[in-house]
Amino acid sequence: MKYILFSLICFAALTMMNREDAKAQILSKEKTTFQIAAPWKAIYDVRSDVAIVYGINDAGGNFEERVKGYRDKGYEVQFMTGIAWGQYQDYFTGELDGKSHMDEGQMMRNGETIWHGKDVPYIVPTTSYLNYMKSHVRRAIDAGVTAVYLEEPEFWARAGYSDVFKKEWVKFYGFPWKAPHESPEATYLSSKLKYQLYFNALKEVFSYVKSYSESKGRRVKCYVPTHSLLNYSAWEIVSPEASLANLEGMDGYIAQVWTGTSREPLYFNGTKKERVFENAFLEYGSMVSMTAPTGRKIFFLTDPIEDRQRSWEDYKVNYQATFTAQLLYPMVNNYEVMPWPSRIYEGKFKVEGSAEKQPISPDYATQMQVMVNSLNAMPLSGNKLNGSHGIGILLSNSMMFQRFPVHEGYDDPQLSNFYGMALPLLERGIPVETVHMENLANPNSLKEIKVLVMSYANMKPLSEHYHEELAAWVKQGGVLIYYGRDNDPFQRVNEWWNSGNYRFKAPSAHLFTLMGIEGDPAQRTFVYGRGKVLVVRQDPKELVMMGNADHVYLEKVREAYEQFAQAGKLITKNNFVLNRGPYIVAAVLTEAENQEPLSIKGPVIDLFDPSLPVLESKSIRPGTQAYLYDLNAVRNRSVPQVLAAAARVYKESIGKKHYSFIVKSPSETQNVMRILLPSKPTRLIVDGPSGHLKIFKNLWDAKTKTLLLQFENYSEGVTVDVHW
Repeated sequence: MKYILFSLICFAALTMMNREDAKAQILSKEKTTFQIAAPWKAIYDVRSDVAIVYGINDAGGNFEERVKGYRDKGYEVQFMTGIAWGQYQDYFTGELDGKSHMDEGQMMRNGETIWHGKDVPYIVPTTSYLNYMKSHVRRAIDAGVTAVYLEEPEFWARAGYSDVFKKEWVKFYGFPWKAPHESPEATYLSSKLKYQLYFNALKEVFSYVKSYSESKGRRVKCYVPTHSLLNYSAWEIVSPEASLANLEGMDGYIAQVWTGTSREPLYFNGTKKERVFENAFLEYGSMVSMTAPTGRKIFFLTDPIEDRQRSWEDYKVNYQATFTAQLLYPMVNNYEVMPWPSRIYEGKFKVEGSAEKQPISPDYATQMQVMVNSLNAMPLSGNKLNGSHGIGILLSNSMMFQRFPVHEGYDDPQLSNFYGMALPLLERGIPVETVHMENLANPNSLKEIKVLVMSYANMKPLSEHYHEELAAWVKQGGVLIYYGRDNDPFQRVNEWWNSGNYRFKAPSAHLFTLMGIEGDPAQRTFVYGRGKVLVVRQDPKELVMMGNADHVYLEKVREAYEQFAQAGKLITKNNFVLNRGPYIVAAVLTEAENQEPLSIKGPVIDLFDPSLPVLESKSIRPGTQAYLYDLNAVRNRSVPQVLAAAARVYKESIGKKHYSFIVKSPSETQNVMRILLPSKPTRLIVDGPSGHLKIFKNLWDAKTKTLLLQFENYSEGVTVDVHW
């Protein structure tokens, strides 16, 4: 009997130790983060692993005090600032060195500066400005931060007219500046320079971060928080994007995808409207394809609200859509759970159907906290999204180069030359992927791709070497579908395919020649090695800007997938479902032919419902998403554990007949939690900073052996002690 008791004690101790070890490993991985300019406050104490303190001279108060404030609360502290604008009026107004630097702002054709905020222009990154930025990262490193994030390296396509930019042009190209609006070539060259200027800027500042931190006996990491290539292209902004992966010392990205980017209207089936889930799915996918082959770390961002003033209900619906989209990528499990928590918890926004502004509702705050706390435990998964895999759409950074202005009447409304290839597949439940041309030399880029769709209607190859990689892939059995009339004005810009040793009218002609396809091929199928090339003389935008125009395209993809690539049956459906550990993530599409709801068999906990109900089944309507905890997937059901909570769990202790822990979350919010227990509790103690707390809900579900608790959250922590 003593031996059995000793074994039980050892098992309980080992269980507790293993759980604490697992938590320590998660913390050491910097799995979850948030960014904040304001000093620490209990009412937005989010309890992620990392607090990214934003800005040096912000209104948030003394930088070092802010860093210390978050560090004292147990956070690893890191630093973020904008690289293209920053909020540093002292540099621009001359307060710093007695010299105004307003002439370094990005200037439009009419002579006006493009402003990010009051007295803060978007900047042409000069040597003087980069030295100024170095002084800020030096101060951050001296304060003990462990990483530096240089946010949003952005150069507007409509800019490029300032004297500072003209000087950079001559330095880079060796010939006089050309006004970007005057010709397609001038537009293209202007964008290439903008792209290069911010690549060089990040390279220089990151190099300084590494050298200075190493001189202090540390190695501070470097990250770039950036919008997706799709969003920057849609919003007519130029940024280095994929090329940054080649920077030595660049440790990774934050994928800045949220309602504000994903609600950009798209054309499909002749209709232009918001398609937030679909766009978010493609945006996150483009960030994965940019990063995954390089091995760089990536954080996915979502935001429970957005910059534009909308209603709380609008925010919630679209937050669920973007949150679901990010979780459908099982190879990513690092997250920025929210930017600006002070804005979320202290801000006031409209209530649906009224002009009245109110703070966040208790229900939405609880739901949001359940969601973000689940990310602390979100596992990587080898599972795949349901559907036919292996179909990719080719992307290139040069998508950003020909967005503004329009030349010779050729337009690409809402980036439809890309979405024309992607949405007809995605809206039919095909988990289409994106492939970055800049990563083609990496063998992982095309490793799982069976059919690749591409067009040069909306982008151009920056190197002939990309074509060599594509041709080699086709020769080994890949199937390439090329869509495009090759008649947009950017086909004729003075680039490698029509200068030097080459005299091709269009870059596609060079690619075709490598695969033995001579001349200007008409619409037909060609054989090259073990693979095939399908040429379709139609611009992809025509597939979505007109109603019912994509059926031939779908049949082309089906033929390529099933017959040529022999990749199996091309499955069309109206949903996406992924299992990640105990989590089930699902979305049902609005515009698929099948409009039946999707049913998920339970028992499951509905994590989008702030009451955390246990459901026998979950029905998901078209146009909605679901986030569920699968009770059948729980491991070690005999071990007590918190399955879901609107707070983070610390210091768990498991005894033979009791289970205790501490939960922390923003004060003045309500915690709801569902706890798995061996049997119904006989005694329950919930203590806050000042003693026993009122328990709003204390419900036992005998069928699932789970306890539902609800009580007030406190940043300092609430102790829960359960006996049975």
